[in-house]
Amino acid sequence: MRGVSRKKAVVLEQEQRVQLEGFARSRALPHALVLRAQIVLLAAEGKQNKEIAVASGMSRQTVAKWRERFVSRGLAGLYDECRPGRPRSIDDKRIAEMVNRTLQSEPEGATQWSCRGMAQTTGLSKSTVQRVWSAFGL
Repeated sequence: MRGVSRKKAVVLEQEQRVQLEGFARSRALPHALVLRAQIVLLAAEGKQNKEIAVASGMSRQTVAKWRERFVSRGLAGLYDECRPGRPRSIDDKRIAEMVNRTLQSEPEGATQWSCRGMAQTTGLSKSTVQRVWSAFGL
């Protein structure tokens, strides 16, 4: 006999329901988050994982995963977790030094820094300087 699945009941507070309904109707949020909100709302109505899976076009295992994550973590459980990846090669200190130098100094013989000039001064690549400047709106 297969193991009996013990799915947990989804009980929503009024504030959670309002927020989830907003997520489910959103056109600006990531589609995955919209689907997860719809799963939780259907689960709160008392629907079975199988019914929700058919309605959402997902597998029962996926529906069970998001139901469980909502029950254990609340709304925060619907967001993607950080994934491991390659560690950053440039630390925050070097980036902060470059941003400060950009804002507080001028290159010799010019009125503002160029990407190439800053790259040469800091020892970073030109594309790294461009990415950092773009991220900080410089």
